[in-house]
Amino acid sequence: MYKKILMPVENSPYDDAIVDHVRELAKVCNSSIVLIHVADGWAARNISQLKLRESEEMKTDRDYIEKLSGTLEADGLDAEALLASGDPASEIAEAAAREGCDLIAMGTHGHKGIADLVHGSVSNTVRHSSTVPVLLVRGSSRGRSGPRK
Repeated sequence: MYKKILMPVENSPYDDAIVDHVRELAKVCNSSIVLIHVADGWAARNISQLKLRESEEMKTDRDYIEKLSGTLEADGLDAEALLASGDPASEIAEAAAREGCDLIAMGTHGHKGIADLVHGSVSNTVRHSSTVPVLLVRGSSRGRSGPRK
């Protein structure tokens, strides 16, 4: 059904729900997984224009997605990790098209209404800007083992 699934992660406990869901979906569909984290701090948004080096945050994010990719591969899945920078919604939609993904599966925080206006909603923007179907799975701030530090 799905050959290649793009899974945006944010390096937070909210990732646990989507990772668990996509792991099982990929096994059933024999899909490959493309993990993406979009670093959106000041350094990340300006890295190309100002020819900056990766910030410590970006290095931590790269380590996180590479470790997560390795965990999925240890489970017998085909996974790769991408670190992007800039506007998360745009980068996710562009990566889905560029990587030939036929599903974007992402976790949500479960905000509604006013909270989306305050916090923003990457998932909403991706849903409206991508031609690839988007699967949303509500995460939890506790994840499996409580909040990450």
